Amino acid sequence: MSQNLLNKVWDIHKIKTLPTGQDQLFISLHLIHEVTSPQAFGMLGERGLKVLYPERTFGTVDHIIPTDKRERPFDDELAEGMIRALEDNTAKNGISYFGPDSDHQGIVHIMGPELGLTQPGLTIACGDSHTSTHGAFGAIAFGIGTSQIRDILATQTMALSKPKVRRINISGTLKKGVYAKDIILKIIADLGVNGGLGFAYEYGGEVIDNMSMEERMTICNMTIEGGARVGYVNPDNKTYEYLKGRKYAPEDYETAVERWKSLASGKDAEYDDVYNLDVSSLEPMVTWGINPGQALGVGDQIPEDADEQACSFMGFDRGQVLKGTEIDVAFIGSCTNGRISDLRIAAEVVKGKKVRSGVRALVVPGSRSVADQAEREGLHTIFKEAGFQWREPGCSMCLAMNPDKLEKRELCASSSNRNFIGRQGSPTGRTVLMSPAMVAAAAVNGVISDVREML
Repeated sequence: MSQNLLNKVWDIHKIKTLPTGQDQLFISLHLIHEVTSPQAFGMLGERGLKVLYPERTFGTVDHIIPTDKRERPFDDELAEGMIRALEDNTAKNGISYFGPDSDHQGIVHIMGPELGLTQPGLTIACGDSHTSTHGAFGAIAFGIGTSQIRDILATQTMALSKPKVRRINISGTLKKGVYAKDIILKIIADLGVNGGLGFAYEYGGEVIDNMSMEERMTICNMTIEGGARVGYVNPDNKTYEYLKGRKYAPEDYETAVERWKSLASGKDAEYDDVYNLDVSSLEPMVTWGINPGQALGVGDQIPEDADEQACSFMGFDRGQVLKGTEIDVAFIGSCTNGRISDLRIAAEVVKGKKVRSGVRALVVPGSRSVADQAEREGLHTIFKEAGFQWREPGCSMCLAMNPDKLEKRELCASSSNRNFIGRQGSPTGRTVLMSPAMVAAAAVNGVISDVREML
């Protein structure tokens, strides 16, 4: 038996086993943003410690930065204070920082791959649970808390228990109008939101092989919603082609590629569990409840044994089909689906059409680079002519830390990653997760729709 990628990368980065049974792991790359880092820098200062390897930490602003206007100081004093703190801390410690005026500003999980910071075989940590996104490149990437941010800043290491590995084989042929988002919602629905606890997910099979890097990022991004902290895809030629020539790609690229190839799981690698999914009959998925695992095909009925609290909160009935349900808000964006390929697909759906009267519709690019590319292609014009608001890059309504929020009982068709109660800013607001194409269809029709009927 050969080793899988997780075991190989883990062994390379393991320093020692601690008395607790956890391993002390060297962290190759540390990504920080404005919300979870100020406290960590504060703790560092209280102990008189410095950042040990500032060249291995990179910062940007995404969570709380407003997406409607960028004049400083921001109207939101909390946003101004957090971003000012990050600016001060990165400058003081010699850390590379991509602020509001940078061409590289964006959601941290979109910015990292764009710059070539995210590479195969790295251990990557960030104070955000969707750090699993970077696993699309064959990295072992995971979200951390504030105390762990402090530890990494001070030592470039952290204590971590090694997860088991579940291989997820995805086979079949996707129908038109069915995307990576639908696949990961289906996996979470099948395995449960806690099904991945203690596991890392290794995604493979012909469907993954045929996916673009951006589609793989969508899959890995939502791994955490299934309980697994780490999700990854073995690096291949698509990975190497994506990274080639990017700002932080290795100078001796061919040597790096040979090293990356050696890290991929062997064909006879051993796994702790295997899950197989044939997506040939998969429909566009939508969530009906209050966690991402409460999802079904757009033409399916809510189960008769569906959770009562979830149905009650959402205002849905058991046996109900969500197609045709009126929406109030349509949101396209987030680290899950705010990349250029997502905007292209959504623009294709809305081109020449109008957002239904009464629907508030937003498109929020995941980064400045995505926004610039979309504007070069004229996508922003398509969205604006249809009636969408075209915003500045950021997390926006995914977690509603800025003014982009639901109001009262509004129902939002959203390309984001979480539908928890209160997630989008209103304690009574409701979120239905779906692909960007499905959000676009819902925006135009004013109701949850099957985008396949519009393609």
